[in-house]
Amino acid sequence: MTATQGEPADGGTATEPRGASRREVGSWWSWDFGATALNSVMISFVFSVYVTGTVAGDHARGQTAWADAQTVSGIILALLAPMMGAWADRTRNRRLMLGAATVLMIAATAGGWFVKPFPEYLLLGVLLLTVAAVVQELAGVFYNGMLLRISTRDNIGRVSAIGWGAGYFGGVLCLVIVLFGFVLNGGLLGVPTAELANVRAVALFCAVWMTLFCLPLVIWGPRDVPQPDRPRFNVVAAYREIGRRIGHMWRDERPLLHFLVASAVFRDGLVAVFSFGGVIAASAYGFSPTGVIYFGLAANAIAMLGAWLMSGLDDRFGPWRVIVGSLAVIILAGLVLIVLHTTLAFWICGLIISSQVGTVQSASRTLLARLAPVGEENETFGLYATTGRVASFIAPALVGLFTRVFGVDWGILGIVVTLALGLAIFYPLRVPGVTDRRAATG
Repeated sequence: MTATQGEPADGGTATEPRGASRREVGSWWSWDFGATALNSVMISFVFSVYVTGTVAGDHARGQTAWADAQTVSGIILALLAPMMGAWADRTRNRRLMLGAATVLMIAATAGGWFVKPFPEYLLLGVLLLTVAAVVQELAGVFYNGMLLRISTRDNIGRVSAIGWGAGYFGGVLCLVIVLFGFVLNGGLLGVPTAELANVRAVALFCAVWMTLFCLPLVIWGPRDVPQPDRPRFNVVAAYREIGRRIGHMWRDERPLLHFLVASAVFRDGLVAVFSFGGVIAASAYGFSPTGVIYFGLAANAIAMLGAWLMSGLDDRFGPWRVIVGSLAVIILAGLVLIVLHTTLAFWICGLIISSQVGTVQSASRTLLARLAPVGEENETFGLYATTGRVASFIAPALVGLFTRVFGVDWGILGIVVTLALGLAIFYPLRVPGVTDRRAATG
């Protein structure tokens, strides 16, 4: 599940969509349920730990290679981001493009089977995970753009929220199956353990999982309405339009621009919490592969509970206080974790951090909706998705830097610094009636 999950990414118009069938809506939810196998199992808590630990043969080398790959993928997405929304908006067949990206994502995931537990396979493992992650972001553009086609103004929030929840649930279920079916005591499925075939088979399982639950949207998803007069996609025009929009915000919507910049930075830190959580647990805190999966299960569960239990804080105190408070808690927990540096501290502080991630994401989306000019909500959410991708290399670059300079124990400091930088940029933002409690009480 990506950080921009459930947000319109194509900057489409706010016209009322036609009624969607249950099959279309269900297949849209199913895509996120399936795609989360890549995030939770391959990238966060299982396969990336195998690649950066067992395959690399040296945790410092593995963590550095992983950080470098995340940095490169972030730069690629930063270069592609300005045109991704325009591309999705102007494509003649959104469902076909989603299908092509999904198939490539599945193929890259399945390729993990060929990553054997020897150092010479480190580059292959990191490359496959990077390709899968980048393609998933591209697929997410077309996926998020379909939200406007399967929902109405009255139910768009519910449709989006159920999709978000489906992703979390899919992640938990995948981790449970992987733990008992493939990893714990060799796995109940009886896959041979020679050359860790049982762990490599996890990649095949995830590929099958994604095939089963992602492809229904490709088959039954909403069809694009023919629009002969729709302008063709133009790369230069897409970048020019982004520049025009930023110039307009600088002149007339400075608070919105302020928020987009700040949120891009701290959201990159939030994404890094999960993309590096398992790798850091194994490399710096001595977690076994099984221990990382247990932590991943707990982290996903508490992220769901945290977002649910603290959902009323936004309405009571306003989104600004929620964002500032939750980021402060995450940063403090990260610093305590660095100082104490024990397995118990990682469990406690790591779960505290996980409990706040969803809260910040939810409050950020709420604040953006309140800052968005009337009639420009969809375009604004598209920019929100775009700016998030533009900054997606900051945390990985800092994790790699601190790992190289100080060792694996200090890699987590890169995430803390990214979040602190985002908080420092965000903190001065004040818009009476929007960022404070009055925004919630009307």
